[in-house]
Amino acid sequence: MVKPINESVIVITGASSGMGRATALELARRGASMVVAARRASLLEDVAAECQKLGGQGMAVPADVTNEAAVQNLAQQTLARFGRFDVWINNAGVAAFGRFEDIPSEVFNRLIETNFLGYVYGARAAMKQFYAQGYGILINNASMDSQMGAPYLSAYAASKFAIRGFSECLREEAEALDKMDIQVCTIMPATIDTPLFQHAANYTGRAVKALPPVYDVETAAKTFVKLIEHPQREVFVGSAGRMMSTLHAVAPGAAEQMYAKQVDKGHLSTDQGSPTTAGNLFEPVLEGASASGGWKGTK
Repeated sequence: MVKPINESVIVITGASSGMGRATALELARRGASMVVAARRASLLEDVAAECQKLGGQGMAVPADVTNEAAVQNLAQQTLARFGRFDVWINNAGVAAFGRFEDIPSEVFNRLIETNFLGYVYGARAAMKQFYAQGYGILINNASMDSQMGAPYLSAYAASKFAIRGFSECLREEAEALDKMDIQVCTIMPATIDTPLFQHAANYTGRAVKALPPVYDVETAAKTFVKLIEHPQREVFVGSAGRMMSTLHAVAPGAAEQMYAKQVDKGHLSTDQGSPTTAGNLFEPVLEGASASGGWKGTK
């Protein structure tokens, strides 16, 4: 059972900027009741207010997804306000660049806690409610890096591989239990124009930039909308991810060699240095408060 978007209550994490913010606003334009969550409370209130202006309902619930109690509270507050939720989007995510041996263990672990365990906590809250009400859509935001690895992104890629496998397990459990009205979808964006790269931890000594080609954040937002209207197992955002995945399936060695060079030259500056930083992994940062990261058209 797929409810029309204008009758749906939708929870989305990581909604203060980037894909989360863009998706919340796109869904609000279509009349959805949006419950937005992230760590930056003041930005969340702005998103909720904008959702109201666009014709939907907006409710802000500050939450750090590494805290399972906070994620459970997000679900409970949603149920207290609306009595149900129809869609849960696990979207909160962070990135860390660096050679594996250069990334401190606490940074590596924190990324896994955010990107993977945060989704586990979200799924635990969402699937319990979906099984109770007999329907629902869980959307997990992975990455094209859930299909193949990338240099300098070991923790990030590992977390995205885990998300994709976790989603498959949840989907098969629903199928085994004949719960066909419970959908588990995985979205796999290529490089999207968001502030993710401004927020990233960096242990490379080189400035991080968005890897071309860069796709509009609105393209990703509209893909989330389509998934809610017509759920699918897995969907790419941007043809680059689909093409690289296909090449990797046919010729994995060649694909890995090509992608290693692309990431080294395209994700990290060759002429601009960067200080070591843990980015927004442990604390939110002020930079990057919009949906777009300003990367479209950059090289």
